[in-house]
Amino acid sequence: MGSFFMKTDIFQNRKYLIIGFIAICFMVIIIRLFTMQVLTTKYVNLAKNNAIKNIVVYPARGEMYDRTGKLMVSNNIVYDVLVTPKYIDSTFDVIKFCNLINMDTSTFNEKLEKCRKYSRYKASVIATQISKEDFLSAQELLYQFPGIYYISRTVRQYPFSNGAHILGDVGEADASFLEKHEEYSLGDYHGVRGLEFTYEKYLRGQKGFRAIIVNSANVEVGSYNEGKDDVDAIQGADLILEIDNDLQSYGEKLMANKRGSIVAIDPATGGILAMVSAPGFDPNMLVGRERSKNYLKLLRDSVQKPMINRAVSGVYPPGSTFKTFNGLVALQLGVITENTQFTCNGPVSSPIKCTHNHQTPLSVVPALRESCNPFFRRAFEDVISHYNNPATGLTVWNEYAHKFGFGIKFNTDIFSENSGMIPDTTYYNNWYGRGGWKSSTIRSLSIGQGEIQVTPIQLANLAATIGNEGTYIKPHLVKAIIDHTTNDTIYPYSNEVVTTGIDKRHFETVKQGMRQMASMTGSRVYLEVPGVEVCGKTGTAQNSGKNHALFISFAPMYNPKIAIAVIVENSGYGATFAVPIASMMIEHYLNDSIASNRQWIEKRVLETTTIE
Repeated sequence: MGSFFMKTDIFQNRKYLIIGFIAICFMVIIIRLFTMQVLTTKYVNLAKNNAIKNIVVYPARGEMYDRTGKLMVSNNIVYDVLVTPKYIDSTFDVIKFCNLINMDTSTFNEKLEKCRKYSRYKASVIATQISKEDFLSAQELLYQFPGIYYISRTVRQYPFSNGAHILGDVGEADASFLEKHEEYSLGDYHGVRGLEFTYEKYLRGQKGFRAIIVNSANVEVGSYNEGKDDVDAIQGADLILEIDNDLQSYGEKLMANKRGSIVAIDPATGGILAMVSAPGFDPNMLVGRERSKNYLKLLRDSVQKPMINRAVSGVYPPGSTFKTFNGLVALQLGVITENTQFTCNGPVSSPIKCTHNHQTPLSVVPALRESCNPFFRRAFEDVISHYNNPATGLTVWNEYAHKFGFGIKFNTDIFSENSGMIPDTTYYNNWYGRGGWKSSTIRSLSIGQGEIQVTPIQLANLAATIGNEGTYIKPHLVKAIIDHTTNDTIYPYSNEVVTTGIDKRHFETVKQGMRQMASMTGSRVYLEVPGVEVCGKTGTAQNSGKNHALFISFAPMYNPKIAIAVIVENSGYGATFAVPIASMMIEHYLNDSIASNRQWIEKRVLETTTIE
């Protein structure tokens, strides 16, 4: 019995303890509520304003500089207007708002519907890239519209209005892009083409956030928690390009009113000095609120096709420029030597005629100088017939072509690169049947015709490879990346040297032929750059219309500083326009200016139109 009363006392004591604990908790809550609601003005204000918004702070994209430090891509401040759809009701004055930000009401309603589908409660961009001048006149009245606020951001600006195909452009992320890239949100921008696309992860930077307090009129009244929770945006990394902006600008002037391309490479580094595609366009056209309209205008131009980067996407038969490659392969395989001679009967030669009468017989150096078709036809057929069957010979020839960068992509930072076409045994077996073809069937390959398709950048790389006597570094556009978060310099390419498998001594032979070609009476008028030994090879690519003019070159002859390929579409023979354009580019780069006795050539090129 005694134990029963003892247990009852313990139970009673515990009950009082629990009741006391609960009473203390209620007292703490009451005191805290009293402090928040009566004594602390901070929370009184919050209750009145009743809105905290997280504002995205967009970083400035990284800038781009040429190899000399000239700023090629900068940033300009603009403003985006955002809407939270749940606030837009029948009381919202759509007409007044649209007049304020220069937007038509149908566009507003269309964009509002898209915002609603995305989220009724999250703010989405309703008007983009309003200039600073236009925004200042509207800013003071935006508070009248509930659910509307704005953010500043940067858009691209191109001080020199050149290099559109190189630099690329930036566009707003659409639904299909957002599905594939979860790290982006509606209203974000991203690189669409060119270097903007290739280096997006470096250029984009890191978004920041601001927590702000707004009142019932949607006017910002201060930072939440004194800004202690805010996150700063981090600017994107800068790019240092291999491009020489002066040379790029000059090349674009020379190609005005022409169709084609120029690619210039530094043979020592593989850095692309200039990459011109013509017709081109001002990259500033794809910035601002007119971007969409201008983009469609450029895209729908089916005649000039300015959006195509002919320097890396355009494919052409290489014509006689390819005789340099075929000569090297024949020398390497030993089917000819530098003293081997073949007879040429000029325009009456058969089965491939020559373009003109010249000395005969002749060896490889004068054959390159004279661009003798029968010589290279014989040398090529001997390469294919060098093995037990033509399939083996073509396979070996194909392997050398790939080592030179033909028929493959360089896979560096070149946007929209085309691999071109180097036909192989599979191609001819499908066309003629296995065993149904031989060296004479495909002899047009000997003079760069037939099924061969190459890009201008591949031809420029061929010139660089010959200048380097058998090696090259893959062509690329960016030299270095400057990371603002770590202050580190990143070098995206290790300058890995590619070897072609051709003995160095054979390149000397081909160089001599290219030097003699550049010194011929007809070519010397255009190619004799003061104080510089220029090596070159012309080409004419057959076309359904007027032929394309081609020229590859490097200078100086030894330890070259520039290698170049020029293609002028529908302009006839290579010496007509491709040669003088290349010589002007070489002289401008190596000598900084055009000699007074050669300025007539420059004037002729600048004033000539080849687009019909």
